[in-house]
Amino acid sequence: MKQIPLYKRILLKMSGGALMSDEHQPLDPVVIDRISKEIQAIHQLGVEIGIVIGGGNFFRGAALSKVGINRVTADYMGMLGTMMNALALRDAFEKNHLPVRIFSALAVSGVADEFHQLKAIHDLEKKRIVIFAGGTGNPLVTTDSAASLRAIEVHADVILKATNVNGVYSDDPAKNKKAILYKQLTYKEVLEKELGVMDLSAFCQCRDHHMTLKVFNMTKPGAFLKAVIDPKEGTTVEN
Repeated sequence: MKQIPLYKRILLKMSGGALMSDEHQPLDPVVIDRISKEIQAIHQLGVEIGIVIGGGNFFRGAALSKVGINRVTADYMGMLGTMMNALALRDAFEKNHLPVRIFSALAVSGVADEFHQLKAIHDLEKKRIVIFAGGTGNPLVTTDSAASLRAIEVHADVILKATNVNGVYSDDPAKNKKAILYKQLTYKEVLEKELGVMDLSAFCQCRDHHMTLKVFNMTKPGAFLKAVIDPKEGTTVEN
């Protein structure tokens, strides 16, 4: 039986930590290959895929600023970390014969193309996987905000936010075994319950532009594909 995707165009938001090994090496080839194969399965359904990747496995601006590095400089270092992750993903996709293109918010001639909205939409329409690197190109802004911005710019149907839990809970499930997993929430409910779904400015941007948000567990094999075809997978947040 053919699987029918819920969405035509998605924006996957991954943290850099999703690419790390259990030994805390910044890049794990086995993990990256698994992610590539899961994306390949979704690509074969005809879904148009954009990706925003964080850089926390290499650098976190807030953490670097605590050890004395200027916060703006630290954030630019974090943006370069997202570029390294984008290159690693591109290499894995190409090995699996997936068409892919990197757009960067920072000018890095010879490494990636500078972000251009219409070109990104064109590539998505041509079924190329588009990786958005460099965050928004501005310091003091998280990659959550980059995800909300790019999703709105390329007219994505949904932001799929990859985490290491099964969705949005009433409390931290690692600390509270009685925490409730929500399957459906409104943006208003998330704010009222003070649930930490994503960076607040990015969250409000999604709300104001009526962007659907789905939170799912990227570490669970097959969950990414299920998030695309099964409305019950993860937690969906809508207006």
